Amino acid sequence: MFVLSAFPGIGLHIAGHGNSHEVWHNWAVFHVLTNFLFFVAAIFHITTHWGWYKGIIKNGLGKKSKITVVLSVVFLLVSVTGIILLGVNGENSDIGLLHYKIGIALIILSIGHILKRIHFLRKSLKFVRLPTRYHYFSNNWLKVYPPIG
Repeated sequence: MFVLSAFPGIGLHIAGHGNSHEVWHNWAVFHVLTNFLFFVAAIFHITTHWGWYKGIIKNGLGKKSKITVVLSVVFLLVSVTGIILLGVNGENSDIGLLHYKIGIALIILSIGHILKRIHFLRKSLKFVRLPTRYHYFSNNWLKVYPPIG
């Protein structure tokens, strides 16, 4: 989802330097749609880690990752500027350029955030190899039951 968010944003910026409004508009539509999905996924991610944020509010930063705090603030800024752009003609606008610059910072911070946790991501996303016969899954995450019958 992250790549689908970043790629059209950069494409949109590059298209803004061209002379085809239609190309720019297509990139803008693609960027808005993919970022809506990314925003929903990010809300799910943040609510999953809500205890981490509550710990900051209750106990201060302490040993918490300051980079993750900065990432959260930058995500908030890029989200707010993106929402503002929905009501503005964004092509070559000051707010559009600000959104782009904040977006580049978000890309860099997000890559670091992902790379730092890649081991945990791989561990939690192990896929079950299914044999040729069907397996029935319960509501438990990736718990496989033997075939019925």
